[in-house]
Amino acid sequence: MKKAAIELKNITKTFGSVVANKNVNLTVNRGEILSILGENGSGKTTLMNMISGIYFPDEGQIFVDGEEVVIRSPKDAFDLKIGMIHQHFKLVDVFSAAENIILGLNEEGKYDIKKAEKSIKEIADKYSFEVEPAKKIHEMSVSEKQTVEIIKVLYRGADILILDEPTAVLTPQEAQKLFAVLRRMRDDGKAIIIITHKLHEVLSLSDRVAVLRKGEYIGTVETAKTNEAELTEMMVGKKISLNIERSEPENVEDRLIVNDLECISREGVKVLDDITFTARSGEILGIAGIAGSGQRELLEAIAGLQQVQFGEISYNNPKTKQVENLRNKTPMQIRELGVRLSFVPEDRLGMGLVGNMDIIDNMMLRSYRKGKSVFLERKAPKDLAQHIIEDLEVVTPGATTPVRRLSGGNVQKVLVGREIAASPTVLMAAYPVRGLDINSSYTIYNLLNEQKKKGVAVIFVGEDLDVLIELCDRIMVIGSGRITGIVDGRTATKEEIGLLMTKSSGGENNG
Repeated sequence: MKKAAIELKNITKTFGSVVANKNVNLTVNRGEILSILGENGSGKTTLMNMISGIYFPDEGQIFVDGEEVVIRSPKDAFDLKIGMIHQHFKLVDVFSAAENIILGLNEEGKYDIKKAEKSIKEIADKYSFEVEPAKKIHEMSVSEKQTVEIIKVLYRGADILILDEPTAVLTPQEAQKLFAVLRRMRDDGKAIIIITHKLHEVLSLSDRVAVLRKGEYIGTVETAKTNEAELTEMMVGKKISLNIERSEPENVEDRLIVNDLECISREGVKVLDDITFTARSGEILGIAGIAGSGQRELLEAIAGLQQVQFGEISYNNPKTKQVENLRNKTPMQIRELGVRLSFVPEDRLGMGLVGNMDIIDNMMLRSYRKGKSVFLERKAPKDLAQHIIEDLEVVTPGATTPVRRLSGGNVQKVLVGREIAASPTVLMAAYPVRGLDINSSYTIYNLLNEQKKKGVAVIFVGEDLDVLIELCDRIMVIGSGRITGIVDGRTATKEEIGLLMTKSSGGENNG
């Protein structure tokens, strides 16, 4: 019989009138990996934040190793050997790995960096981490930074680890390495909790899965005895088809032609180098790559938001049948030609939406420029807001609710829905399902497919390779600002794309 590391009994947490968690009962055992699944706003992160001392529960009890505890701060959690690795890393860029790991520890006397490096090396060897203690954070890849965050909590003695969406920014190969490390930690008797949206990861990694729905605990199942369909039904409360229907492209025309594109950042670094490809109407072109490989700069260059040093961006206008040079147009002119960019950034409210304005006003942001009269016409944006709320199942008290009061996933649906509503001819959707639960994600995949069937050229930047392979007709891989290959979505494998993601120069380019 496994020993319980943490037990939650009747945990409830409210924020104003919003109930984030209601009477949640949950047990995590030593020597197991427990996944926590749930849609956006189901209370997963809130629950973990209570275990790690960021929030304090309104009601209920927390037991660690069978004894009731009170966790009022992250320090209390650390004293109980609980460590949380957040989605957004909290590291000091100019410091080395070792300096970050010992930062803030009350060690007697002076920091002994050599001693710390030796201890870090021992932890790394024990679990087969790859880490260079003297390397500066700003020189590291995303997966190296994540390794530093995990070692940081292990160095502080944590044996209950909580990881929030740990693979969101990793390549398949990096994710597999992380899983191997987590399994070794589990075999060493640690209790590991993972918050994730990716069902195939849950099934391959965890021993048990706990499901939350709308803040309530639905149940825990053994991973070996369940499947994707059953877990989805527990999460959503109804059966959902988990198939992305990929239609054959029809009436395909070259819509956007990019040749020899080069962009240099403000710091003088070349962020795009010799980018050449074509996006076609009636087709979904996927873009894969490790975060920060130039995906964002490429879409912004097409939308007129990023300065282009060299190269051509041509748009084959379906209305006039003319080929237009987008490089000499303003972002506004490019938008009016029907080339739309829906970029879902990490900071969803920092870009594209105004938090204090309601959903209707955020819809109107896109049409102010066309306003004919001083008194802005509210009916069309209101209908549009209502339509998006219904179609995408945005969880909101109503269309007049300020956007900042919606959960991240719901903000995102408003962002994506708004661009689709503009009937574009080229729709560039970057990370449209980032952090969305499975139900909402499939709604958005279906919307992109509908756009494709209407003859729109869809460019989809995504993080989940399984989805790219199921959804896209072609997949273009970018590594360090260069195209490393373009593959057929119907025949490509995850491994093949993963290898192209880590290459840095052009491979076979059949775009």
